[in-house]
Amino acid sequence: MVKHSEATLNNVFYALCDPTRRAILERLTKGHSQVTELAEPYDMSLPAVSKHLGVLEQAGLVTREKDGRVRRCKLVPENLETANEWLEKYRIFWEESFDRLDAYLKTVVEKEKGKGSKHARKN
Repeated sequence: MVKHSEATLNNVFYALCDPTRRAILERLTKGHSQVTELAEPYDMSLPAVSKHLGVLEQAGLVTREKDGRVRRCKLVPENLETANEWLEKYRIFWEESFDRLDAYLKTVVEKEKGKGSKHARKN
């Protein structure tokens, strides 16, 4: 597993915390887009969309290239691996914790069943 700095991880999660930025990333999964195309569905200025793209770029999730007057954006999916690795570690932790809890609860239920059958024989 690749180790990432805390700052990198913070930047990725900060970028992902905003629904507009997540939607931009979703649109970029379909291919490169111009900034103006990415801005179309939003009721915000081009500079506001550009700020969102700057956050995504800072996190390493997007690259922007200038071709004359046109700015094209491209998704960098490998950098989502930073967040995925961190989440995977905790997914495994919680799955193991729930498995242990499930096993414990099964033993408690079995003990209760055993007590219930002993009480039934005494009555």
